[in-house]
Amino acid sequence: MQITPVGSPIPEGFTVKPLRYQIATALSQARQVLNADPEARLLAGGMTLIPALKHRLSAPSQLVDISRLADLRRIEAKADHVWVGAGMRHAEVAGSAPLATALPGLAQLAGGIGDPQVRARGTLGGSIANNDPAADYPAALLALKAVVVTQQRELAAEEFFQGMFTTALNADEIITGVKFAIPQKSAYAKFRHPASGFAMTGVYVADFGGGELRVAVTGAASSVCRWPAAEAAWQGGLKTAVFEHPELLSDIHAPAAYRAQLATLMFEQALRSLV
Repeated sequence: MQITPVGSPIPEGFTVKPLRYQIATALSQARQVLNADPEARLLAGGMTLIPALKHRLSAPSQLVDISRLADLRRIEAKADHVWVGAGMRHAEVAGSAPLATALPGLAQLAGGIGDPQVRARGTLGGSIANNDPAADYPAALLALKAVVVTQQRELAAEEFFQGMFTTALNADEIITGVKFAIPQKSAYAKFRHPASGFAMTGVYVADFGGGELRVAVTGAASSVCRWPAAEAAWQGGLKTAVFEHPELLSDIHAPAAYRAQLATLMFEQALRSLV
């Protein structure tokens, strides 16, 4: 399918780059396109890609729609982990019966992403592949000892997230799903941006028993990160901690010190909400 512009006439001297669209019927087909065309991009929910296209921040040669691939669309609770397919939409994760039993903290997180429209279209795989510093899922991946599975390999979350909008994915690599370890209890707390629903700061807490608490923070720094000081504080009997990071975010919405204080407050709130 060739996409051509419609509506108002194109201004003189303004060029529009042709954009080809195709629906993938198999992961192997999608990977072949990526290998053959470095400017091709995958389309799942489109919550990041479509706005980027509209604002001319991205100009791919073609879109490969993988949203209908059955291999990417399942949730299964195993004895030692929960599998969430990369194509599962946020609303589906939030309403999943297996997650409600095995990992309610993750379902709770998904139910608070964006707004109903975003939750109806956005996908787990698209969110973590983009690695927005204010995205919610990355905090869950780090706290829940997650493993990102692609059609080529498996990557621990600590290895997968490499910096702002940067991951370990190769150009032709496609996320098929994520394996989440199952804690005794977990919870996520975030202070929402009032317009976008992104996390001004969000903290995911996972209690694995035996004195092991994992804490991850999103929205406060240049990329999602573990919070060792909070983990150590909890092990020492404290229920609060001070968040420090060399790359704290600061913008018109919240200065760095405010985000650091939010991390403390969200950590305390998540601890109170552990389920």
